Amino acid sequence: MTNPSPASERFHGSTSVSITVKDIQKSAAWYQNVVGFGVDRTFERDGRLVLVALKAGDVRINLNQDDGAKGWERIKGLGFSLNIWTTEDIDAIANRIKASGGRLDSEPVDAPWGARYFRLTDPDGFKLAVLKSLT
Repeated sequence: MTNPSPASERFHGSTSVSITVKDIQKSAAWYQNVVGFGVDRTFERDGRLVLVALKAGDVRINLNQDDGAKGWERIKGLGFSLNIWTTEDIDAIANRIKASGGRLDSEPVDAPWGARYFRLTDPDGFKLAVLKSLT
């Protein structure tokens, strides 16, 4: 099996996920300014922003505004982690996130299963891991 040429984007893969957030403006700003995603599109309903579709390379994250119907204090993301694979330098990405005001849950480390990765948490408590294969 041959490895394809590295993608020119920071993130790659066929990842797409939708998550419900308390404050769509705050979450969209965090994903843009801290993690480095760009806005692909937005959707409003009755003049209110209800969806922000973000992208970084091939990775897509849809942020949906929570309507509060299930309660504002419910725990989000429990037992869930979004794994974002990259061909870029993991340490450089981690340093950029920290320089942008982000806080890592764990510093970059080489895992025995063949990846270098770090973890962080978004404003709503969703866990993210940014990984690069060591092979």
